[in-house]
Amino acid sequence: MKKSLLTLATALALSTAAPLASAHEARPCLDDACDMLALFHAAPDAEGGSATVEAPKFGTWGIDTAGMDTSKRPGEDFFGYVSGTWAANTPIPSDRSNYGAFAILRDLSEARLRSQLEGYELGNPAVDGDGAKIAALYQGFMDEATIEALGAQPLEPYLAAIRAADTHDAQARLMGASSGDFGRSFFGLFVSDDQRNPDVYTLYLSQGGLGLGDREMYIDTRFAPQRERYQAYVAQLLGLVGWADPETSAQAIVAMETELAQAHWTRAESRDRDKTYNPLATAEFDDAAPGFPWSTFFTAAGVDHAEVAVVRQDTAVPKMAAIFAATDVATLQAWQAFQTVDNVAPVLSSDFADAQFEFRSKFLSGQPEQRERWKRSVEFAERAMGEAIGRDYVQMYFPPDAKAKMDELVANVKTAMGARLDQLDWMGDETKAEAHAKLQNFGLKIGHPDDWRDYSGLQVVNGDVFGNAQRSAAFEWDYRRNRIGQQVDKAEWGMTPQTVNAYYNAVKNEIVFPAAILQPPFFDPDADPAVNYGAIGGVIGHEIIHGFDDQGRKSDGQGVLRDWWTAEDAAKFEAQAARLGAQYEAYTFPELPGMHINGRVSMGENIGDLGGLTIALEAYRRSLDGQPAPEIDGFSGEQRLFMGWAQVWRTLWRDDALRQQLVNGTHSPGQIRAFAPLRNIDAWYDAFDITESDPLWIAPEERVRIW
Repeated sequence: MKKSLLTLATALALSTAAPLASAHEARPCLDDACDMLALFHAAPDAEGGSATVEAPKFGTWGIDTAGMDTSKRPGEDFFGYVSGTWAANTPIPSDRSNYGAFAILRDLSEARLRSQLEGYELGNPAVDGDGAKIAALYQGFMDEATIEALGAQPLEPYLAAIRAADTHDAQARLMGASSGDFGRSFFGLFVSDDQRNPDVYTLYLSQGGLGLGDREMYIDTRFAPQRERYQAYVAQLLGLVGWADPETSAQAIVAMETELAQAHWTRAESRDRDKTYNPLATAEFDDAAPGFPWSTFFTAAGVDHAEVAVVRQDTAVPKMAAIFAATDVATLQAWQAFQTVDNVAPVLSSDFADAQFEFRSKFLSGQPEQRERWKRSVEFAERAMGEAIGRDYVQMYFPPDAKAKMDELVANVKTAMGARLDQLDWMGDETKAEAHAKLQNFGLKIGHPDDWRDYSGLQVVNGDVFGNAQRSAAFEWDYRRNRIGQQVDKAEWGMTPQTVNAYYNAVKNEIVFPAAILQPPFFDPDADPAVNYGAIGGVIGHEIIHGFDDQGRKSDGQGVLRDWWTAEDAAKFEAQAARLGAQYEAYTFPELPGMHINGRVSMGENIGDLGGLTIALEAYRRSLDGQPAPEIDGFSGEQRLFMGWAQVWRTLWRDDALRQQLVNGTHSPGQIRAFAPLRNIDAWYDAFDITESDPLWIAPEERVRIW
């Protein structure tokens, strides 16, 4: 079992999520798991049972001093200094591709959810309320014998429909229907707040169709082994459902997806909010992107009432429409068959589920073992009824005083951000006034929603795991598509309370902290305040700074996508951001020669880390009210703050997972995050007596100073 330990030249990563999720709007968040719906991957305890349901403790004042390696110099290896002993003595669980602070809390949430879900009575889901529905979802997935006996039978109607769709128009109809079903499409649809009119929901359309996730996986020569294994996986799934000549079909599918990849925008280009807002009347799609039956597609998706769709990658879509038109129907049929099977493999018998695990988790991310069935059952129920589960979760595990203490911390960090704005020497008064107005209008959500999602319209049937998956997908899509043109629900949450993460929503101009992250090592009401400021304070700052990062800064205080910067100030910001990106791209990975962090893709998160920790430090200093910070166990207050930051990024990764993170992730690997922003903060050098002789030293004039 290989672990990657961080030095100045190493870093680690997050695994890709399995299918069973439709296209959605990306939002800046703390950890790449925000792209998943609380996909917990907990390891069993020594006796094979579930993990503890008690919150972890980190030492007596918030830092796991036993996990430190004080033989490391802070200026040589700050990650090792704070977490080196922990890293050396901590195995990566066999059902994980990575492990660290986030995973510890995901273990906790998952163990709690298991206990919670197993406590619901099965009953009659049609009349006995949410508890009975959740029980049916969970226990249905746990009924392995029934699922094994069914084999591929649940797929037969889908495969019959795919085989019958023997024209391009019929294939486009299947692609449209996939928004609320199990198939896939070249074009992803989702409904979200209109970035230019934040009070109204609108329809968005984005590029899609790639089974390997990112265009680089098809184009870069370094990923030839992944492409070869992917083609074998395509053939394997087609063979499992009796598709004719699966090897030839797989070859044609990968060739077609490679063409799509060449048409796709890069991940960095797809982050640019100016370039990805391209409203187009749905009636004009045929002229703008000929070759694809758009009316058929929109009608099948149930969005034909939308007059406009915002196209995210406008120059890619016409090329993809042309590829669709030029591809023979037999290849489109085989592609749709593979994508459907791949999408539903987790709810099918073990030959399908294991095949997907072997490729997507074991081969691509290095995870040795499949997760236990109860863990996958928790995930399945979460995807279908996450807020209903969360409603009961917070009653059991979220104390009211945690919210009050978070309110105070957020207010202090927000005040510090205002002070930082006033101190900026590179920003002019006109832009500062707009920035202050935006900060003043920041919304805040802590713990859980005030109003909970209504699941009364979701039909759940005891013992029908496949049908439950299909109905929950349709229920979710209907919920979204019926909002087009309607007023935005400002109270809605984008994460469930039991999700270990946080996020910033640019269109609502709000920061959101689910209950599950408000626990050690991120937040401990009994910990030293300096540690809390470095940990959850840095997280709060990180999310605030997302409103002022390279993309978040493009929305104003009302969430409207518009340019409120003077040209001079924008140019100064971009120059500093480019310097920060260059720092991150300079880190190398000996275990993965030639792999680097993509500074443009991770730019917003890197700015969030640097700015977030900077304003958390400012807030901590202000909290002392002019008094000296106490010394604890020989550590000064500012030392403890920086240690608190580094501790939340303690992470171990398998090499294959690191590779996936560097290609597909928007965040720099966690252990890089433990020290990289500190190198630009003068106080860190002073706190640990870091000098020019230390490898992590950056000369003062070369340090990046944005917020």
